[in-house]
Amino acid sequence: MKYNIRGQRMEVTDALREYVEKKLSRLERYFEAPPQSDVNVTLSVTKGQQAVEVTIPLPGALLRAEEKREDMYASIDFVVDKLERQIRKHKTKINRNFREAGSARALFKEDFGNGNSVTTLTRDEEDDLELVRTKRFNLKPMNVEEAILQMNLVGHNFYVFANTETKDVSVVYRRNDGKYGLIESAE
Repeated sequence: MKYNIRGQRMEVTDALREYVEKKLSRLERYFEAPPQSDVNVTLSVTKGQQAVEVTIPLPGALLRAEEKREDMYASIDFVVDKLERQIRKHKTKINRNFREAGSARALFKEDFGNGNSVTTLTRDEEDDLELVRTKRFNLKPMNVEEAILQMNLVGHNFYVFANTETKDVSVVYRRNDGKYGLIESAE
């Protein structure tokens, strides 16, 4: 893996760069062959919080994790733990859905670690995949601003609506920074 490490509102020291590369190289043990994609790492400091954001594009998947702590090294440790959980979940999903050879399953190793342990999901991780409720409702045509107001009115973090400008189904959501985002289909 090739690492693109950059700092926002901070300088990335050699010690930080080495620590990030050392910790992220642990992820290589989960792959049959180390991914040839670039690993994008952004280190930043905002209001006393040390944040790390990691994005790893893979064939058929995108691994992304973000963590904010008071200590940059702790943030790095926690973001690597999140990525490991994502890899295990993705591997289990692939093994469950794609049983034939030559599929995306070949991306991940069957064994990792000391050679005799096979990764399986714990009960908590399996529960994350369980669908517990389905809702159906008619989408009211509205613009983005009205959708944001409706979302705030119902007190949710996201809101699905029929966009009057694009005539498609869109989603507005509240970001961690308190601002809003819009998800539209790409056609």
